[in-house]
Amino acid sequence: MVVGLFLYSFTQVDLSLTLSEWSVWQVIQKFFQHIGYFQRPLSTFFYVVIILLLYLFYFLFLRLSRIGGIRDIRGIWGLVIATTIILTFSYNAFSYDLFNYMFDAKIVTYYHQNPYEHKALEYLGDPMLSFMHGVHRTYPYGLVWLILTVPLSLGINFFLPTFFLFKLLASLSFLGTVFFIGKILNKTCLPTGRISTENEIFGLVFFALNPLVLIESLVSAHNDIVMMFFAVWALYLLLSKKYTRSIILLVLSIGVKFATVLLVPVFLYIAIKQLRKQSIDFKKVFMIIFVLMTIAVVITSFASGINKNPEIQPWYFLMLFPFANFVAQKRIIVFLTISMSFAMLASYIPYILTGEWPKDIVGLKNMLLTTSIIGAVFLSIVLHKRFIHR
Repeated sequence: MVVGLFLYSFTQVDLSLTLSEWSVWQVIQKFFQHIGYFQRPLSTFFYVVIILLLYLFYFLFLRLSRIGGIRDIRGIWGLVIATTIILTFSYNAFSYDLFNYMFDAKIVTYYHQNPYEHKALEYLGDPMLSFMHGVHRTYPYGLVWLILTVPLSLGINFFLPTFFLFKLLASLSFLGTVFFIGKILNKTCLPTGRISTENEIFGLVFFALNPLVLIESLVSAHNDIVMMFFAVWALYLLLSKKYTRSIILLVLSIGVKFATVLLVPVFLYIAIKQLRKQSIDFKKVFMIIFVLMTIAVVITSFASGINKNPEIQPWYFLMLFPFANFVAQKRIIVFLTISMSFAMLASYIPYILTGEWPKDIVGLKNMLLTTSIIGAVFLSIVLHKRFIHR
């Protein structure tokens, strides 16, 4: 199904964008675009089937990892790496943000101006404007993100190589996040003592094979995954009592997209407790981190809302899901994470079907999210110990 997602992504290539001048590729691109733009019911059917099958396999791997049916962590890593390689070469089908990242860096390297002061719309002769969205805003991210992306835009006149350099950055950040999640799950300071290999496998599957995480990290390549890579790495270094490097990594995370500034009090608390050689209830600490990042999702939603109504974007949950691993011993967290991810991917269906977002898209997303939370609570109560329970 990962291959299916890879192929499907090219049905969403913007009609104003030519990825390659190669005549054979243009025939292929037009074939896929015809499905995405002129056979929308068929395109929607493909999308729904792909998403459902991704979740079906996700549930299967979760179940197998929980009951010990998967014992070789190298096999999971092989699957994660193969998935990453395939989706690195996909088109950013569900978001135009990647093009904005590229143009923001281009303002520095090509136009030699400050993206904090200049908008894409000011460069009307630039061919990228024909397929970009959000050209009216100035640079909304931290300086660290600009420093990371400017070197990738040095070949901006070669669109495709630059495009894949940005995708590669997101993919490497995704793999790094998965790696340090595994390292944290193996720390002896976690609430259940040393985590078994089975639980580490469950944790990797829980995050790395979640369909929303795959789509928003590897297909759409949102910079939230870069922010999370630095944050999770910083947390691992903190737990390893490597305080200077941990501080540096946390600052880098905050410098990408600001949201992880909410982690500063918790990091300080852990550091002080460790320096004083006092015991730490990591079960409570990780729950606080989960709650803080939930607040970060809410704050970000209000900041980007429409007409003062908060709009939750699917990729915002990349700020939350890495830390869900560390509180996934609570059954409700597992159900909430899965149900919310499914609801957010379902919110793309109206756009895929009609080619435009409904006027009440904020209400639709809120309804889907509310329904998913209610459903998760209901399932958690009804199924109790019969499903995934750590």
